[in-house]
Amino acid sequence: MIGERREAILESIIDYYIKTGEPLGSKTLCTMLPYTISSATIRNEMAFLTSMGFLEQRHTSGGRVPTKKAYRYYVDNMIKSEALSAYEMQKIEEALSINASDPERLLSDASELLSEVTGCAAFFSSVKDKYDCIQGIELIPAGNNKAMLVMLSLGGKIKSSVCIVNCPIDDEFKELFYKITRERFIGTPLSEIDLSFIQSTASLLGAKVFDMLPLLTSLCSLCAEAAKGSVSICGETKLLSQSELGSSVYNLLVFLAQKDKLEYLLTEFAKSKMESALLIGDENPVFELKNTVMAIKKFNYNNNQTATLGIIGSLRIDYRKVLPQVDYIMKTVSVFLKEGGIRYE
Repeated sequence: MIGERREAILESIIDYYIKTGEPLGSKTLCTMLPYTISSATIRNEMAFLTSMGFLEQRHTSGGRVPTKKAYRYYVDNMIKSEALSAYEMQKIEEALSINASDPERLLSDASELLSEVTGCAAFFSSVKDKYDCIQGIELIPAGNNKAMLVMLSLGGKIKSSVCIVNCPIDDEFKELFYKITRERFIGTPLSEIDLSFIQSTASLLGAKVFDMLPLLTSLCSLCAEAAKGSVSICGETKLLSQSELGSSVYNLLVFLAQKDKLEYLLTEFAKSKMESALLIGDENPVFELKNTVMAIKKFNYNNNQTATLGIIGSLRIDYRKVLPQVDYIMKTVSVFLKEGGIRYE
């Protein structure tokens, strides 16, 4: 701890910088503190805080601005977060309840909401699970020899596609389709459904093999898609308006566009024992994130499925306002993932 007076000075400088993006000098600071203190004393205290690594002076005659170390101290020791109103909590719950039973859509909705309320980029990821398997398959005729194929995994992933079938999708056709899927596909790990698996199934279809093949190859593609881990990002362009990032924003946007490093980072976090983290500045393990704050949470749901959700923004985010919003969205997602899981009949 650095003492009550120094904390008051540091908090005022950080709050002012978050609000304005401008350095704060001793004369202006005199008028902001709740008690009388001379400019000379404030300058001495600011010099001490600078020597401790909490402040920096970018220009000789300018005021001070907070460092990454200062933001960490600020979050851990000084801020009292603004509580969300009952109305704000209700709006969050309503927005996320729409797709509460579909984990991927729920996470997508949550990332969109996070970006909207925080003004930051937001992301979610699903981590590859080699043990996830097919729980259910549905064939829905759509007319004109078209049908929608829907696949549900045990981990709650839903994938669908529209297929063209070169024969009537009558009761006999559907009976054969469901017989084959029950015997060969239900309970099979997603990662094992490939073209060779489809070829081994073809021998059981007899004269119907060519009629059934479009559905089975489409099912193969759906399983391959569901078996992969994935990262989705939204709100990247909002980072362009965060002046604190400066020219580093372009490297950050390239990093987000390529996704590889971010996917690796999120996968490693998912493997760790941490449930959530707020990484400020150099606490981020990736160079492109060194001038950012990253809030991230891990979720485990539906038969050991794992996902992550979070935001990336400037160090100048309004921590008092943003952190409670992020926290409540994360908690709501966690509740829906545990209690709103899909039940396939």
